[in-house]
Amino acid sequence: MEGMSTDAFTDRLERARTAARGLATATTGQKNAALAAIADAIEAGIPQVVEANRLDLERGRESGLEEGLLDRLLLDDSRLRGLAAAVRDVISLADPIGEVVRGSTMANGMQITQVRVPFGVIGAIYEARPNVTVDIASLALKSGNGVVLRGGTAAEQSNRVLVQLIQRAVTGVGLDGEAVQTIDEFGRDGANRLMRARGYIDVLIPRGSANLISTVVRESTVPVIETGSGIVHVFVDASADEEKAAAIVRNAKTHRPSVCNAAETLLVHRECADRLLPRLAADLIDAGVLLHGDERTRELAEGILAADDETWATEHLALEMGVKVVDSLDEALAHIERFSTRHTESIVTENYDNAQRFLAEVDSAVVMVNASTRFTDGGEFGFGAEVGISTQKLHARGPMGLAELTSTKWLVRGSGQIR
Repeated sequence: MEGMSTDAFTDRLERARTAARGLATATTGQKNAALAAIADAIEAGIPQVVEANRLDLERGRESGLEEGLLDRLLLDDSRLRGLAAAVRDVISLADPIGEVVRGSTMANGMQITQVRVPFGVIGAIYEARPNVTVDIASLALKSGNGVVLRGGTAAEQSNRVLVQLIQRAVTGVGLDGEAVQTIDEFGRDGANRLMRARGYIDVLIPRGSANLISTVVRESTVPVIETGSGIVHVFVDASADEEKAAAIVRNAKTHRPSVCNAAETLLVHRECADRLLPRLAADLIDAGVLLHGDERTRELAEGILAADDETWATEHLALEMGVKVVDSLDEALAHIERFSTRHTESIVTENYDNAQRFLAEVDSAVVMVNASTRFTDGGEFGFGAEVGISTQKLHARGPMGLAELTSTKWLVRGSGQIR
C-alpha cells in the first residue's frame, strides 16, 4: 500500500460498514432515487469516464493486455449509456428486502417469519471490467448492501471516476455515499487484505479469470460466492435443424467472444456431421474463428488445426474454438461432464427425449435447448444489472440478481411464551 497507511485501508472498510447499516433501513423510494441519480450521473459524466478509460486502454495496450481483456475494459458512449439504462432497469425490479420467504404460527401461538435482509457489506474482486463497478454497486444499493470494490490496476482510472460519480449521486439524494468504496489504490496488497477482512466484509464475489477466481476461493477467509470461468459447450444433435444450428453456433461463439457465456467447444453428432459440420465450420471460419478439431472434424472441413486435450480444457475468450465429432448423446454428455466448468451448455435438437435427457443430466448452472448460450446473463434473465454468474451450488447458482445479494433472518413474535 505504497503511500497509504495501513489504517487507511481499515478506515475505508469501516466507513462502508457504517454506511451499510443506514442503507439497510432505507426505503425502496430512497434507494430508487439513488439509482436514478447514478444513471443520470453516468450519462452526464460520459466525457469524463471515456477520457479515464482511454488512459486505461493506452496502458493496457502498452503492457500487452490481450484483445479479449481490452474489449472488456472498453467503455465508450454506447456502453456507458447501456450501463445507465441497466441501472434504471434495477429501479423497476421488486425490492427484495423484507420479503417473506416463509412463516407459520406455532401451536403455542408464537408467530415465526423468515424475511430477506441485506448481507451487510459485499466485497468484489474483478479485473479489467469497469462495467462491473456500476452493475454491482447498483444491485448492492437496491438490496441494501454496502460494497467494497477491487477492480484491478487495468481499469483503475475508469473505476475511480465511476465510483466518484456514484458516491456523489447517492449522497445527493440524502443517503450515505460511503456505502460504495474502491480499494484499487491499495494495489494487490489491498486485494489480499480484502480476502481476510472478516468482520468488515460479509461475502466476497470474485469475477475474472479462472486463476483469479481459484485464488480468491483458496485464500479467502471471508465467505465466497464462486463465479466460474466458462468452458461452454454447444452440442448439435443428430436431428438438429440446419438453420437453427448455424444461427445458434455462430451467435454463441462470435456475438461477443470475450465473455464467459461465449461457447468454447462445439460437439457434433456423427449422424449429422456430414450434413452440418462443413457449413458450421465454414461459417465460423468466415467470422474469423480459429478452429481446433479432432481427426473426424478435419476430414470433413478444411482449415482446421489439430485439437488435443488442452483444447477442450481451455476458455479461449477469443475467436477460437474446439470442434469434436461424437458418436452419441452419451458421448457428448461424458465430454461435457469431463471438461465443463458448470457454467452453460446448450443442445440443438428436434428430438424431445434427447432434449429432456440433456436438461436433466447436464450438471451446469444453466442448461439450454435450441438457444444461444449468450442468453446466460442477468440482464437477459430480467435481473437488470448482474453481479456475476455463480457456478457453485450453495445459496446462488447461475446469473445473480437482487435476491442473491440477500440473506434471511427469522422474526419471532410472542406474547409471553416460555419453553
